[in-house]
Amino acid sequence: MKEITFLKQNSEKWETYEASLDRKEVENPAKVAEMFVELTDDFSYAKSNFTESKTTKYLNSLTARVHQLVYKNKSESNKRIFHFWKTELPSMFGKYHHLLFLSFCIGVVGTIIGWISQLYDDNFVRIIMGDDYVDATIERIKNGNPIGVYGEMPESFMFAYITINNITVSFKMLAMGMFFSIGAGFYALYNFIMLGSFFALFYQYNVLGKALKVIWIHGTIEMSVITIACCAGFILGNSFMFPDSYSRLESFKRGARESVKIVFGLIPLFICAGFLESFVTRYTEMELWLSLTIILGSMAFLLWYFIYLPIKFKHIHYATTKN
Repeated sequence: MKEITFLKQNSEKWETYEASLDRKEVENPAKVAEMFVELTDDFSYAKSNFTESKTTKYLNSLTARVHQLVYKNKSESNKRIFHFWKTELPSMFGKYHHLLFLSFCIGVVGTIIGWISQLYDDNFVRIIMGDDYVDATIERIKNGNPIGVYGEMPESFMFAYITINNITVSFKMLAMGMFFSIGAGFYALYNFIMLGSFFALFYQYNVLGKALKVIWIHGTIEMSVITIACCAGFILGNSFMFPDSYSRLESFKRGARESVKIVFGLIPLFICAGFLESFVTRYTEMELWLSLTIILGSMAFLLWYFIYLPIKFKHIHYATTKN
């Protein structure tokens, strides 16, 4: 990329950062960290490609100013994690709603495929989930407790096992994104096909309603964050395939950094889902109103945090930049 192109693409951003520094408006550690990462990347690129240019010297000076702020805010490092979840993660996520929508569509399609496949072939769910698990589920259905599996394991052990497993799945989803994004899509598709076929099995035995009110207590968060992990995989894969104006390596580094942040940010939600599945879902005779309260509350939080907040921060950023 020529220097003039590099300037055109980034000068407005640099001017905004410089103006904020001049007015001493930058106090938020998350904002300082974002500026430092962006400027460090830009300075590294300029130093590699335009060694003696005025652009490189300018970026060096600007990065040094932000670097001083980083150390100034070091005393607030204990608040860094709080600011990450409060501001940085939803702010960053606003750029990727189109990929989140794609992940959501894959989830819907996968669920439909699993549902239809099981209705047309009673053995389909066995191919996906194995004979032992399906036979045990059918036995529980006949005994009048179709989701009794959630009460068969000690709570603490179940909590640790499920949480670790879900976190592992999310990082696998991220890693699969390195296969040109397609890997993450197929892995998500498989998980949702499994979900759809499982629900179809309950439907065939006329216990779907009873199963749904219990499974979605933890499933609302669990399946949503798997969808978001798929989105992170797309971010990683797309950063390599579509580098835009950056070198392929530089673009991949940026994509890797942001996708890992997203998956890391999902860990509290996986812990929450594991807690609900281990300590709450086992009460299969829970009143419907209480079950719906948990399900709808979880859904409202997810929509607020991953849809509303990113859009809000995006508008605030746009208004600030415009002014």
